[in-house]
Amino acid sequence: MRVEQEVLAAAESRAAALAAADAGRLADLLHEDFRWTTHLGETYGRAEYVRRNTQGHTAWRSQTLVDPEVVVVGETAVLYAEVHDVVRSDGHASETFRMPMTQVWVRTGSSWTCLAGHAGPRLS
Repeated sequence: MRVEQEVLAAAESRAAALAAADAGRLADLLHEDFRWTTHLGETYGRAEYVRRNTQGHTAWRSQTLVDPEVVVVGETAVLYAEVHDVVRSDGHASETFRMPMTQVWVRTGSSWTCLAGHAGPRLS
């Protein structure tokens, strides 16, 4: 498997863990120093990101990576894609969000973990 495909597979596993609300699997895919910036400009570390995305604040239905591009330099990879997120927040009806997303992945041993990411702004 090419390195770019490994990174894409890890990103798709992350998306599946979000949709399944699988906190353990999601945490395993995130680097211990992970940081995420939301489309609203909020920033979360690993523990808060996992909590917010698996314990009810946001209920994920799916995340689809559209036309992903992966650039690898050494042990670091940057993934860019448009994402289509289907989520339900705070008990509201499910919504679909489209937005650009960038993720930074680092090789940790034989696997890839997400070190940082940013999504947004929302596209109309």
